[in-house]
Amino acid sequence: MSKARRQLRFGAFFSVPGCHPTGWRHPDAICETDLDFRHLADMARMAERGKLDCMFFQDSVAIPGATATYGGKPFRTKNGRQAHIEPVSAIAALAAITDRIGLVSTCTTSYNEPFNVARRFLTIDHISNGRAGWNLVTSQAEDEAVNFGRDAHFEHGIRYDRAAEFHDVVIGLWDSWEDDAFRRDKASGIWFDYDKMHILDHHGEHFNVRGPLNVARSPQGRPVVAQAGSSDVGMELAARTADMVFTAQTTIKEGQTFCTEMRDRMDKYGRGPDEIRIFPGIMPIVGRSEAEAQEKYEYLRSLVDDGVGIAGVARLAGGVDIFNCDPDGPLPPLKPSNAARARQEMIIAMGKRGMTIREIGRVLAMSQAHRVLWGTPQSLADNMQEWLEAGACDGFNLLFPHYPKPLEEWVTMVIPELQRRGIFRTEYEGRTFRENLGVPIPQNIFTKNRTSVQVKAVAADD
Repeated sequence: MSKARRQLRFGAFFSVPGCHPTGWRHPDAICETDLDFRHLADMARMAERGKLDCMFFQDSVAIPGATATYGGKPFRTKNGRQAHIEPVSAIAALAAITDRIGLVSTCTTSYNEPFNVARRFLTIDHISNGRAGWNLVTSQAEDEAVNFGRDAHFEHGIRYDRAAEFHDVVIGLWDSWEDDAFRRDKASGIWFDYDKMHILDHHGEHFNVRGPLNVARSPQGRPVVAQAGSSDVGMELAARTADMVFTAQTTIKEGQTFCTEMRDRMDKYGRGPDEIRIFPGIMPIVGRSEAEAQEKYEYLRSLVDDGVGIAGVARLAGGVDIFNCDPDGPLPPLKPSNAARARQEMIIAMGKRGMTIREIGRVLAMSQAHRVLWGTPQSLADNMQEWLEAGACDGFNLLFPHYPKPLEEWVTMVIPELQRRGIFRTEYEGRTFRENLGVPIPQNIFTKNRTSVQVKAVAADD
């Protein structure tokens, strides 16, 4: 019997009003996608029509660089990503108007509490009938600290230690109830089985949480956990915790290496290679001809703002004053970043290849250093199929330069070509996010090892 062909999977990365920081200036861009929920609703329906696996919302609880100065004066940015709807609330609303597409929101472990996060996402999992996802991040933007009573951001290693413990607490809370705990038996008057309720009673370095959570297990067991760290410590966290990983490789060889290393790391946690899906990011630019696609690409390049790009380099410089360096000069030696370590390594590599600060900034300001892929539906499909068949990815995270037209072009032009080749679904495989993503429902940790403190029913004296 022949082996079934591997299928591509797609997440749509909604960094509104566009993943190109100044893409909002494009004539086709609808700038109000950042705050007008009606636009988000229309795009969710479009993405679901295209049978995409998920919509993925990034988030930050600060405006990065809001207090930056250049030459002693406040730095004025043209970056359009300054304000947006809080995404956990947004996916709850989108859950009510969609049926199959996964809904993933970022929520930082640095400036939240595990009980609140566990409750919100599991509630959305119930509202959506099993389609919620939590993008576990530690916060890159150092400006977030001062919004939460801290003088400085958590150090990189501490952030990841905290994130690992945060994840474990959330998982324990999500598993507070066994699947069949709620009997709701009118005849006996038994609402739930006390032996199937579990108290977490967690006492750790960063958190003390008793539990249980006052939300039951969901149709997909637990919400899907996504992770985007590509540094060594980020990959380790993903290998232990994630169902899907968003990453930023730009060549097939890099993609193969990342996929192999990630799955090798999973083995020590008793996880199989099919328990995770890996999505490198791409910014697709679609044309009916190669010439049209190139014209679109060149126009988007012309919208790149050097100030935004240089500010992006400065954010990753580890405190080195990039604003007062020659933008057409080499990248100076950088101090270790307390923001995004993997992204800093990427710009250091660009500098070693002879790129100037301005040139590095333009790469960041175009696509956040993800691969830009332009061409016809056929040439884009060729490229993605090559990555898939080489084992360099399970699918792609799609970064659109602005909204909503590039998403519509993807759904109406590229998806049919992939379906024709038999490497993308024509219908969703199931109703839950896990079913469609192809990752297993995790076993309840308490039924797995029966080591929890359990509440026992106490007979009433009267």
